[in-house]
Amino acid sequence: MKIALVGNPNVGKSVIFNALTGSYATVSNYPGTTVEVAKGVWRFGGHVANIIDTPGVNSLNALSEDEKVTCDILRSDIGCIVHVADSKNLKRSLLLTLELAKLGIPLVLCLNMADEARERGIEIDARKLAERLGIEVVETVAVTGEGVSRLKDAIRKARLPHVAIDIIPGKHETVKPQEMMSLVKRTRVAENIAKSVLSVSGNLKASIAEKIGSLTIKPVTGIPILIGVLVFMYFFVGRFAAGTLVDILQEGFFGKWVNPFFIDIADKYIRSNMLKDFLVGDYGIITMAVTYAFAIILPIVTAFFLFFGVLEDSGYLPRLSVLSDRVFKVIGLNGRAILPVILGLGCGTMATLTTRILDTKKERIVVTLLLALTIPCSAQLGVIMGLLGSISLKATILWVLVLLSVLISVGFAASKIVPGERSPFIQELAPIRMPKISNIIVKTFARLKWYLKEAVPLFLLGTTVLFVLDKLWILRWLEKALSPLVVHFLGLPEKITSVFILGFLRRDYGAAGLYAFSKSGALNNIQILVSLVVITLFVPCIAQFFVTVKERGVKVALIIGVFVFLFAILAGGALNFALKHLVEMGVAII
Repeated sequence: MKIALVGNPNVGKSVIFNALTGSYATVSNYPGTTVEVAKGVWRFGGHVANIIDTPGVNSLNALSEDEKVTCDILRSDIGCIVHVADSKNLKRSLLLTLELAKLGIPLVLCLNMADEARERGIEIDARKLAERLGIEVVETVAVTGEGVSRLKDAIRKARLPHVAIDIIPGKHETVKPQEMMSLVKRTRVAENIAKSVLSVSGNLKASIAEKIGSLTIKPVTGIPILIGVLVFMYFFVGRFAAGTLVDILQEGFFGKWVNPFFIDIADKYIRSNMLKDFLVGDYGIITMAVTYAFAIILPIVTAFFLFFGVLEDSGYLPRLSVLSDRVFKVIGLNGRAILPVILGLGCGTMATLTTRILDTKKERIVVTLLLALTIPCSAQLGVIMGLLGSISLKATILWVLVLLSVLISVGFAASKIVPGERSPFIQELAPIRMPKISNIIVKTFARLKWYLKEAVPLFLLGTTVLFVLDKLWILRWLEKALSPLVVHFLGLPEKITSVFILGFLRRDYGAAGLYAFSKSGALNNIQILVSLVVITLFVPCIAQFFVTVKERGVKVALIIGVFVFLFAILAGGALNFALKHLVEMGVAII
């Protein structure tokens, strides 16, 4: 039997999926699309069921690619549907329940996040709701496992719905769900059922959470809150992690203990100069790759992942979409575009994949371009914050203003060039809540595991490439060949060329190279700011480029890559000349 987990976005389907399948989960693209669908196996009582975790949907009237995939899955040979719903939004959930009921497939309603509903004084009579819908209804708290065993029992007893509809108060008739076709009728039925099973009591915690949530989406209060969040990130990631922690690891642990130890071992026991340079030279695996990966990048990404986990678990991220909707209208997008942009601050590669949540091809192309051009990934952003923090707050503000002006101007131009329309803005708002330390720690460790698995090998590869290029004199040839551009136009040292090469292999690796250059005193403040703007706007890392090819096609990916490269160089050159001119005029801009 195939069991499909269906529900609105952000209702906990994936947690329910993991509770049912354990370690049997696999993720693959749905045939004919680029939308990933998780599949797993649930074994019970000698039986086996295949579980499919479908992409989130707001309605079976599919608009986005994700919703179309869910509808296609439901049209296949599904033996049971588990509708995972948000207990705090019963009426909205029931609208989808009634749509699913029309499919003529055994259905179970899982009222997840029951603890959050109770905290807000919301009580649902699950037994009465089950009678009204003619199906099994189970309340769960997926993150703690509460109700999961009852859900498993309910799935085994899944049956076809028979919905009881109000005729007059106190009297009902039972109808086949296929008869309820109109949205108006479904809405009225959902309202009536919700009223009959729902009770709400006053709750101080809920009212405070709702007030805070309301403040985050109003421009007058939301913008100062956002600025406060960004300032906190600047000090926590940029000053504390990229400053204090990196200094302890790079200059202390690695600088005084690790690197001298391996250099001493190499001097004593390795006769081959080539092998010695490969391990502990200027482009050595230990002195460069391992040091960059663990002494510079690891503390920074750890701090950023912790910070991002708090934003994620608090329910703040979706509210940014409401707050930013007006700004994104200018560039032909809606507020949902902020979600891939925010995820891009974690990893541009994954963010490019999440552009699938956008409804139109035009929106997906424009956001993919902006991700490649203006959004630094987590490790890169952390290093950038650390370097800017070593200059001044004015330098940080100037860097942010440059990126915002580029995002808006390029986005506006792209919205006029790329054909298509802006889709309507609909966004599910999760409630503001106190982040759970356990959730944040689990997510942070999962992301660090990804970093160690995916990023560190690329650091080793990148260092090996640089080592080979250096030994073959290709690196020096590139430095000389690009000297007019790098030195005269951008105003940077020749050796910065290697940083840009690293940036293509991996963005954070390139940023780490800049960090090392600046700490050695090879760059002045203007050069630091210009190089940071260039490497932020520079071509996306090779992994993000390949994902762009996969998502948008070779032609679009190449156009984006060439445009981003040329734009980054032109923007860096313009900034270099502007800053030097201001300095000559006696203006202390940074």
